[in-house]
Amino acid sequence: MSQLDPNSWFTEIHQGCGSAFSLQIKSKLEEVQSPFQKVTMYDTTDFGKFMVIDDCTMVTTRENFIYHEMMSHPALFTHPAPENVVIIGGGDCGTLKEVLRHPTVKSAQQIDIDEVVTQMSLKYFPELCERNQDPRADVMFDDGIKFMAEVAESSLDVIIVDSTDPIGPGEGLFNHAFYKNCLRALRTGGILVQQSESPILHQKLMKEMRDAMLDSGFAALQTLTFPQPIYPSGYWSCTLARKGASFNGFRDEIKTLDSELAYYSADIHKGAAALPNFLKKALA
Repeated sequence: MSQLDPNSWFTEIHQGCGSAFSLQIKSKLEEVQSPFQKVTMYDTTDFGKFMVIDDCTMVTTRENFIYHEMMSHPALFTHPAPENVVIIGGGDCGTLKEVLRHPTVKSAQQIDIDEVVTQMSLKYFPELCERNQDPRADVMFDDGIKFMAEVAESSLDVIIVDSTDPIGPGEGLFNHAFYKNCLRALRTGGILVQQSESPILHQKLMKEMRDAMLDSGFAALQTLTFPQPIYPSGYWSCTLARKGASFNGFRDEIKTLDSELAYYSADIHKGAAALPNFLKKALA
């Protein structure tokens, strides 16, 4: 078995999962230790620019659209008229870009604790930041947990938790107290969206997250799965939790964005919501 040269390959070892993921790199572009985490940028041979946070893969030029579109459009097309959206995390600004494709959205606040992530994205992923100057956008650098504890009751339609894994700065975004604050902040029919890790590797976490959402008072859940090439197992998920309403389809305006989107569509939404049998059993 040949070994990968660490000078020309970045490898994330998935401890406890018996696996790893590598990308061939041309060069390290920049590395900054923020007050919260280490953010590193690489140039790769085949995936474009590549952001790594605390040695964990985060974003590449080539495939980020899958994650960003699935974190935003399913909820925004399910809600009948989403006007006020908050994104917790999302410092690369890709999810903000997707949210602002929706003409019903009147305000989109993005709250990421680490300004360095956005600075790196502005420099190396300018295409993800092209809507940052939209008058509806408010890019803030603050504690998202504190923000949700203080935001006005029944003031939001969609909350998107575009966070890192539930460790370090992201740890407090996966518990009852946070979900209760989100529920309080949402209007009836509002939707909370959270990235919910790998259906292959993290079933226990997914089950605990869903149980916590229901225990916090959300009326209905919908977990969607999708490919995510650079994340552990290459198979990822997001979970939607709805306040005071069920999930009973989505608006047919999806087709209005067909020419703009690279992954999401009505058919993709339907397929992503059809969970495989192994996952149904794990989440039951």
